[in-house]
Amino acid sequence: MSASRITPCLWFDDDAEEAITFYGSVFGGVEILESSRYPDGGPIPGGTLLAATFELAGQRVMVINGGPMYQLTEAFSFMVPADTQDEIDRLWERLTEDGGEPGSCGWLKDRFGLSWQIVPPILGQLLGDADPEKAGRTMQAMLQMSKLDIVALRAAHDGG
Repeated sequence: MSASRITPCLWFDDDAEEAITFYGSVFGGVEILESSRYPDGGPIPGGTLLAATFELAGQRVMVINGGPMYQLTEAFSFMVPADTQDEIDRLWERLTEDGGEPGSCGWLKDRFGLSWQIVPPILGQLLGDADPEKAGRTMQAMLQMSKLDIVALRAAHDGG
């Protein structure tokens, strides 16, 4: 089995279809690969999406409308590399709109309760600097942030 066959599966109460549409609007569309719907007489009204597998920004994801017994938690998140501050700002704004919640250190929850990390790739380089003082200043700056600020992270790294 190849690792490319591993697909995260997200459990929703009854709004997985709305989530798919929303994620497509944020990341530029989704491709539905397969889907099924509840028949009449099931635990959720007939015609409601039961499960779907789709591709979002190159990542295959499965969703299930399984009812309220399980909730999404911060123990699972999607990490999204964002090269520019404009991209960080846009993704942050879109994913926290309509009931999403900002977190700390680049993390947020969207209105469905799914956690996301919006991270500039430069952060890994700054935190991984061989100079422990530079890396430490970067870490301290990041720990004070909600949405990550590339200019402030670089300034902290450089001692400014």
